[in-house]
Amino acid sequence: MGAVTAHWSWDPSLIYVAVAGLMYLVGGLRPGTSRRRQARRREDLLRELSFVAGLLTIVIALDSPIDYYSEQLFWVHMSQHIILLTVSPPLILFGRPWPRMWQALPLGVRASVGRTLAGARWTAPLRLIARPAPAFVLFNANMLAWHIPAAYNLTLSHQWIHNTEHALFFFTGLLFWAHIVDPGPLRQRLNWYWRAASVTGSMILGWILAILLVLVSTPLYPHYAHLISRPGGISALTDQQIAGGMMWVPGSVAYSIALLAIFSRWASPDSELSGRGPAPALVRS
Repeated sequence: MGAVTAHWSWDPSLIYVAVAGLMYLVGGLRPGTSRRRQARRREDLLRELSFVAGLLTIVIALDSPIDYYSEQLFWVHMSQHIILLTVSPPLILFGRPWPRMWQALPLGVRASVGRTLAGARWTAPLRLIARPAPAFVLFNANMLAWHIPAAYNLTLSHQWIHNTEHALFFFTGLLFWAHIVDPGPLRQRLNWYWRAASVTGSMILGWILAILLVLVSTPLYPHYAHLISRPGGISALTDQQIAGGMMWVPGSVAYSIALLAIFSRWASPDSELSGRGPAPALVRS
């Protein structure tokens, strides 16, 4: 039992997971949402399972032995990033969290917050970065910037920077995937071809980073290069190449699923190429 429970930690992300899970549960118990669930029980069950799975992947990435070994093996650290960028956000968004979590708040709070978000000047930057183009740029620029060797080493030397990196991965992931998964209700819909372009562009940028990690002839990250030993006895360069392979193959899975869903909608007889018709099951709210 000790070996199974060893190297689990209490990351601050657990607070987010607990609060989000509680709000989702309470919001789902409201009378209105219960009636809607009875009418669409199977679909709602899938969404609930997806939301729970998304929260669990955050725990796995940040509190399980993955987090412990991420400081010893670069490829494990890359797996952690892949989960936070491409697994947790779409799973959570497919659970359509905003309406249910919103319902968990008292009516007066909802009214006050809604008015503030809709009209306050200080929220204008938030509304701006939630648009499709800024969300795409932030998601990918953030992903690439943190993998610059100097920035990467900072995260391994200062825990608060490391926590900030993980938070930015996840929240920029929410911004980006919200325009692909389309969770509602505060959404600006992309045409299907722009969704395909956004997913493809992000996947290609990940490939560029992966190819660099695989083909470069020397270790790029001093923290891993200077380790005396690593689990499995692999070299620093082999560790880096495996990390590139993780970004290349597992890192492309979520993008590939999204593209298949988009193209299947395009190919369907009732497809509306304007992109404002119903969304396919995997990317519809």
